[in-house]
Amino acid sequence: MYWIALITWVIFAVLLYLARKEGTAEGTAALMKPFHKTAMYLYKKSCLYFPRLFTSPRVEKDLQQLHPCESGECLKAEYYVKKIAFCLVIVVVGTLFGAGTKLSAGSNLILGLDGSVPRGDYREVGKEIDIIADYDSRQMDFRVEVEPRLLAGRDADELIADFRAKLPQYILGKNSDLENVSDNLVLREHYEGWPITVRWESGSPGILSDTGQIFAVEKAESVTLAYDLCYGGKEDCGEILVKVTPRMLTAEETLYRELEELLLSSQRESLEQDRWHLPEEWKGERIGWSQAVEDNSLYMWAAAMGTAVLVYAFLDRDLHEQLEKRKKGLRRAYPEVVHKLVLFVGAGMTIRGAFHKIAGDYEVKRGSGGKQCPAYEEILYTCRELSSGVSEGVSYEHFGRRTGLQEYIRLSTLLAQNLKRGNSTLLERLREEADKAAEERLQQSKKLGEEAGTKLLVPMVLMLAVVMAIIMIPAFSNM
Repeated sequence: MYWIALITWVIFAVLLYLARKEGTAEGTAALMKPFHKTAMYLYKKSCLYFPRLFTSPRVEKDLQQLHPCESGECLKAEYYVKKIAFCLVIVVVGTLFGAGTKLSAGSNLILGLDGSVPRGDYREVGKEIDIIADYDSRQMDFRVEVEPRLLAGRDADELIADFRAKLPQYILGKNSDLENVSDNLVLREHYEGWPITVRWESGSPGILSDTGQIFAVEKAESVTLAYDLCYGGKEDCGEILVKVTPRMLTAEETLYRELEELLLSSQRESLEQDRWHLPEEWKGERIGWSQAVEDNSLYMWAAAMGTAVLVYAFLDRDLHEQLEKRKKGLRRAYPEVVHKLVLFVGAGMTIRGAFHKIAGDYEVKRGSGGKQCPAYEEILYTCRELSSGVSEGVSYEHFGRRTGLQEYIRLSTLLAQNLKRGNSTLLERLREEADKAAEERLQQSKKLGEEAGTKLLVPMVLMLAVVMAIIMIPAFSNM
């Protein structure tokens, strides 16, 4: 993982150096400027060598409708640069977290290069580590518990007696009972929840080892298992009769158990030492030990790469959702716009004067902290076109085309035709359009209400379930 992180950061550093002369948009955060510069460099080079890479008619159409006042090429470049910069942030930060995860995993290593394991203080509890044995061109995994140093302490007779009564259950392991033992017994020095040290001694080490390892037997054999309990300065001893039944072991299983016994035996011999030196060889073959730790750094890096790809793909969907939100705002404002036109035209204003009046009122309201409305923004843009010398008919046609909605196209057509045919019937037709818009607004409100009722159905069912539980649980508890 360190190599992946190094390569990723070197590539980013090289790209950042190549993009050092690129500019950034005004208002870009200081932390985001390196990513925006790199994104701009990548965008320019990609457009140079792969001109169709950043070509999406739907994206370009959505951008133009969301920002009708700006150049299409500038909008497209700004949009894709932001996408690339965002993905670069995810990749770099994800790689950083991956390297951090790798470093965290490395901090859990306690096995030294000399094959020794430091023990904890006697106040600490034992901890398990995973180690790997490289023996005879094979690797074997072991999980062992590194126990703290032993110190003397006081004992309680009741505690030892209770432990002794439960000891036969603790050593069963995967066996059903001690009369039919075919799998290894759980013979430990310490059992969870008991501050008692147990020393085991098998009456037949060739059949059942002191660590609970079962060796192959041809027929059922009874083995006496002696134990010594030690808790502080008190000791107790006893015996358990175990019946070992035959079980065939493979050569691999036998070797695994022999190495496990060697490992545990080595630990027992070093309990009073500060460090536990693992065995260096077995049967003339050298053993290489390494600790297995959980390392999810590669998964973290892969997740970052996958997230960057998904974000790049779904940003187009977010853009389209912004456009749909804008269309909803335009539809909501349409009845209000038409009614204002009816009001001002009925008061004697021209269409041009009504547009300027609506735009002027909106600018004042927006300047005092009011919310932006896409419909009034389009009217304001139309007024600026009129002021710049564009003819009224063309400006009204542009007004309807920019919105992309049938209602506004219908209104712009009505206004443009009025300029050609005269305004004798304009007020009447605007009133008809206002009535039609009000009816459509009413139908839309009903539709939204039905959708809201459907969305509230699931919370209502959950609330009903909670109420039923509150009522039924006390009733059943009193039966």
